[in-house]
Amino acid sequence: MPALGSDMDEGTLNEWFVKPGDTVTRGQVVAVVETTKAAVEIECWHDGTVEKLLVPIGETVQVGTPLATLLAPGETAEPAPVPKARKARQARKHPAARVAPTIPSPASAGATKPELGHRRWVSPAARRIAASLGVDVDTVTGTGPQGAVTINDVEHAAASAAKATTKSAAVDRASQMRKSIAAAMSRSKREIPHYYLADEILMEKALAWLAEHNAERSITERVLPAVLQLKAVAIAAQRFGEFNGFWRDDAFEPASGVHIGVAISLRGGGLVAPAIHDVPDKNLDELMANLTDLVARARAGSLRSSEMSDPSITITNLGDKGVDAVFGVIYPPQVALVGFGKPAQRVCAVDGGIRIATTVQATLAADHRASDGHRGALFLAEIDELLQQPGILEK
Repeated sequence: MPALGSDMDEGTLNEWFVKPGDTVTRGQVVAVVETTKAAVEIECWHDGTVEKLLVPIGETVQVGTPLATLLAPGETAEPAPVPKARKARQARKHPAARVAPTIPSPASAGATKPELGHRRWVSPAARRIAASLGVDVDTVTGTGPQGAVTINDVEHAAASAAKATTKSAAVDRASQMRKSIAAAMSRSKREIPHYYLADEILMEKALAWLAEHNAERSITERVLPAVLQLKAVAIAAQRFGEFNGFWRDDAFEPASGVHIGVAISLRGGGLVAPAIHDVPDKNLDELMANLTDLVARARAGSLRSSEMSDPSITITNLGDKGVDAVFGVIYPPQVALVGFGKPAQRVCAVDGGIRIATTVQATLAADHRASDGHRGALFLAEIDELLQQPGILEK
């Protein structure tokens, strides 16, 4: 069971897409695991052949529990041990005893007679549908003649039960999600020595360039300012590697690529922060498509394990909620989180003069074990500088 975030302790196996003997490749989706936040597609991390499925569908197991075993390419399974001949002979000589069923005598069978009374009429069709839907017809209120139970009564009872079950499950899941988030953030504040920095970034050049870039595009093809910010943070993190990685085993571990975790609020409450991979290598159109797809799948509860386990730095953007600035809490084992507030018109000193300009508050929450305030200030300044040259972010 992979760790799909610092707030995950266990998961429930919902579905297998492979069986013993199947050949699998790295990156192939092999199973679906239910967490408190989403149903996550589990990807295989190696090429090979499935030997055994160790966890049955519906079972909940702790993070780190093996789900299956694989044979490497060219590897063969060891033959199963052959039982000893003597045990086999003993098994044949001593077959299991058969116990004849006890048949009650007519006297005992008739000792208690059911009370005679009026029996509600249930049509055969309604009874069949009730059986198929798992509805107890004795609990259904009949609306037919003389209280007869009809097909509509059974279907209504089944729908009401399903709605109640779904609502209960949603409430329980939301409660579990809040507990998981609280546990992860408590761990973060307990273990990580946070420091915070803020910078007011002029956005006029970036917004003007973006307006021209989007002028002849349809609404669905336009790039949002958040994508420019995403690309700027990624390039800056590439240049300032101490903000792009993980704190593990009392040491900083730089990430192999810049995989930006995007904080996404869920409709039922709570949030997730899955990754967009290799952000510096993608153009703005690709990133816009990736972001749109990621938000849609996150809110539909359909994410991949690599998206949940790979983020190397996270961005949270609450500008669309009217927030001037956001000072986030780092997702362990990451070491940095960048926040953006809403673009707003403010009185600023620009080019030696004072005028009203559109700015945005950018913030950094960083881990003092991996960096210090001096480097953090340079990191924010790099993000600012990149947003003043939006053309270089396009490619």
